[in-house]
Amino acid sequence: MPEAATLFKEWSGYLKPEDVTRLETAYHFSEAAHNGQFRDSGDPYISHPLAVANILAQLHLDPQALTAALLHDVMEDTAVTKAEISKKFGKPVAELVDGVSKLDRIEFETHEEAQAENFRKMLLAMARDVRVILIKLADRLHNMRTLDAVPEPKRKRVARETLEIYAPIANRLGLNSIYLELEDLSFRYLYPARNRVLSKALKAARGNRREVVSKVGEAIKKRLKHDGIDAEVHGREKHLHSIYRKMREKRLSFAKVLDVFGFRIIVKDVPSCYLVLGALHSLYKPIPGKFKDYIAIPKTNGYQSLHTTLFGPFGSPLEVQIRTQEMHKIAEAGVASHWLYKSSDASLNEMQKKTHQWLQSLLEIQSGGGDSVEFLEHLKVDLFPDQVYVFTPKGKILSLPRGATAVDFAYAVHTDIGNRCVAVKINEELMPLRTELRNGERVEIITASHAKPNPLWLNYVITAKARSHIRHFLKTVQSRESAQLGERLLNQALGAFKASIGDVKEPDWDKLLKDTGAKSRQDILADIGLGKRLSAVVAHRLLSLGDAPGEERKAGAPVVIRGSEGMAVQFAQCCKPIPGDPIIGLINKGQGMVIHAHDCPVIAKTRADPGKVIDVEWAPETKKLFNVGIRLVAMNQRGVLAKVAAKIAEANSNIDNVAVDPEHDDQYATMRFTLQVSNRLHLAQIMRALRRIPEVIRITRARS
Repeated sequence: MPEAATLFKEWSGYLKPEDVTRLETAYHFSEAAHNGQFRDSGDPYISHPLAVANILAQLHLDPQALTAALLHDVMEDTAVTKAEISKKFGKPVAELVDGVSKLDRIEFETHEEAQAENFRKMLLAMARDVRVILIKLADRLHNMRTLDAVPEPKRKRVARETLEIYAPIANRLGLNSIYLELEDLSFRYLYPARNRVLSKALKAARGNRREVVSKVGEAIKKRLKHDGIDAEVHGREKHLHSIYRKMREKRLSFAKVLDVFGFRIIVKDVPSCYLVLGALHSLYKPIPGKFKDYIAIPKTNGYQSLHTTLFGPFGSPLEVQIRTQEMHKIAEAGVASHWLYKSSDASLNEMQKKTHQWLQSLLEIQSGGGDSVEFLEHLKVDLFPDQVYVFTPKGKILSLPRGATAVDFAYAVHTDIGNRCVAVKINEELMPLRTELRNGERVEIITASHAKPNPLWLNYVITAKARSHIRHFLKTVQSRESAQLGERLLNQALGAFKASIGDVKEPDWDKLLKDTGAKSRQDILADIGLGKRLSAVVAHRLLSLGDAPGEERKAGAPVVIRGSEGMAVQFAQCCKPIPGDPIIGLINKGQGMVIHAHDCPVIAKTRADPGKVIDVEWAPETKKLFNVGIRLVAMNQRGVLAKVAAKIAEANSNIDNVAVDPEHDDQYATMRFTLQVSNRLHLAQIMRALRRIPEVIRITRARS
């Protein structure tokens, strides 16, 4: 292709001659592999890898990355193997190409699952070598530039995927120019009508405000020259998608978005940044609360600048960014500046360290288990761009997504701190763990050795690390508790044949594991506890009696319920059984055992399925407290609720919840309590005590 020769000539400006020769070899290899293939636009397929390599060459990436860019589709779309690439171009190039390639040879149930697994593979490859994602971002950018050629449903899907994942990753890695272009292209294809209207409005505003921007620019240059500050002043225009986002978030019309235009001032060193800030604040008044110092506290992607918003000369706000030349390079090239500007600059090293920490956190999330869709959900949360900066007791700064709570902070410090946190001090004051953190707060986590994660935390944590570790802990606990329940259920099933788990020989276990494909005995027991396997079927197989229960047999001993089984045994909310109530156990697939009262109407149909019903009974002594509902009708008089609460407390019970509804004539009131009781006898004592209150008319147990 004629343009290939032109590009190689351009690249030779920063590459060695031998590197350019190697890239030409890779180009011809890729051209031969893609021979006869065409893109949706009708162009020869080789035009795509060449364009991807050129995008990366603008970032001055190394020859290995450019070689991988030229070859990035050969494994996926042609017969070329990883081994061939490794032999001809070296193992690092082969690893990069493999990291970018999709998992097309694996069957997935849904398109979403396939996509999620592809993202997981790519991001874990990126954690080993960040160039994988740089190639993928360049690949996506060129695809977005040529998206007109694909059918509309695919166009929308690709644009949404870009907006939700690729653009935020580019932002997270500090690749500002790629991030902004991906956002604007996604906006154009997702919302074509809105894009057209906004483009037209922006064009009109540009004409109307050109003179204003020019005058302000001149005034700034004049003031800086007067103060002896050497600086470059550039007018800049906000991008379409960022204008649209602001309009949507703040519910503004385009006419009310006044800071469409702004200025960027570039100086030689950090002290000059603050001198420029002082000069600007004396020229135009700053808007209170609109100043951000990203030099002292950089963003997580290494971005540094001073941001201030001023009252402009015509009453409209004016946004200004002030940064050094080095900061500007990092702001535009982000993590790619590691290759582009090889320097010992401290800010660059800090940025690389933060990027490395983020990439390591991806590996940590992956190690927390869960499927690929869950991993992708964690990633989307983690890419949330707005940050809050808080301090540890030792003065270290931690950045967290906006809306993060004390539990998110605890896990950001260390997984063990998160798992064992019980309370938090924010600015020396005890606060609930669900408290949202704000900029500049000093946060201290209080831990206890016996503490463990609470499932309720999942309702308010927002960082991927916290969510992943809480889920991993809960799954581990559930698996252990389910295995303990499974052992008891299997023992009950074996008891019908006058046997127990101790009687089962090792070869029988080995045969069962081989036949079922389970990894361990623990997995079989956990599956029984979670209702994924029937204990009777497993018992038959272990005793070599066949695959399924045959003739009617005498039932084994009932499973004893102590109330301390944890997540493996749940108590139905429809009937709220307590010790002393006749009970029945139901196995719900994936949930474990749910205990219902014997006469619960919800289980009437299920009882016809003997495979789901388990014979259970209460242990003679249960240490747990159980929730039970009571409904009480009393005279609507002052102090009645206090009398009722006092009687409940005297009977050694705790009120978990209370609601009061006045009757139609206001003479009576209905009170609904959720009490904590130890058993049915305890409940009877409480109800007797309440009946002695003169104002109480009627009292009954509420089943739901």
